[in-house]
Amino acid sequence: MEQAIAKVDTLLAALPYIQAFQDRVVVIKYGGSALGDDQPDERILRDVTFMAAVGMRPILVHGGGKRISKRLQEAGIESSFINGLRVTCARAIKVVEDVLVNDINAAMVAALRELNCPAIGLSGTTGRMIRVNKMTGLDAAGTAIDWGFVGKVTRVNPRPLFDELLARRVPVIAPLGVDDHGSVYNINADTVASEIASSLTAEKLVYLTDVPGIMRDPQKPETLISTLHTGDVPALIELGVIAGGMLPKIEACLNALRNHVHKTHIVSGRIPHSMLLEIFTAQGIGTEIVP
Repeated sequence: MEQAIAKVDTLLAALPYIQAFQDRVVVIKYGGSALGDDQPDERILRDVTFMAAVGMRPILVHGGGKRISKRLQEAGIESSFINGLRVTCARAIKVVEDVLVNDINAAMVAALRELNCPAIGLSGTTGRMIRVNKMTGLDAAGTAIDWGFVGKVTRVNPRPLFDELLARRVPVIAPLGVDDHGSVYNINADTVASEIASSLTAEKLVYLTDVPGIMRDPQKPETLISTLHTGDVPALIELGVIAGGMLPKIEACLNALRNHVHKTHIVSGRIPHSMLLEIFTAQGIGTEIVP
């Protein structure tokens, strides 16, 4: 009896948060290190199912780098990266699209449906939802960089997402886009999540990673920064507290906040129920970045 009462007390403690986030959009970027070997983690998908069941409107954006690298190797296509972006030739983009859409996206949707969560697989090519230009840039010597079929987002049409959310389905999105000629491009998944959250003025944007959040000392979990204000970010970058793979995530969070997303979060995807702990408890578990 006491265990049953404790469970009810836990549910009641979450009630104010459930009421506050009713019908609110939460964009979750799930991929990279948090995705392990690019296999969906049932615990994370169960949390997404819970969020949908209590009236929130979650959207999943996934990556798939490890499996893409493996498939490219099998196809005899060398993987190379410039400034963290995969160089994607005409042969490679076909492999990238196949892995993201027919492999990872399909597996994630199937796993959610097994949990009785009404999920639907989409990509930025669905209804030309995500429009891009070819990514361009210069190296340190001032020479033009050619990433091939890697896109920079120019516009997101949220209509397909609205349609699925109104139908109470959970969109699962592969990070692809199309240019004005209909050519398919690979896009950084962190960027896609930020742009989608911005287009929907989402309540929250959550990045699942393999670290607890932003820590002043990466070797000391007790130095976790629970709440980070945007004005404090430049100093932390200068100090090297925010560096490496965390930089693009922070930039994506800042972009979303500039576009009126209410809060952004960086949490560990390896801690059981980390998203629910972050959203449905007062203390949270990761780092929230706020204006």
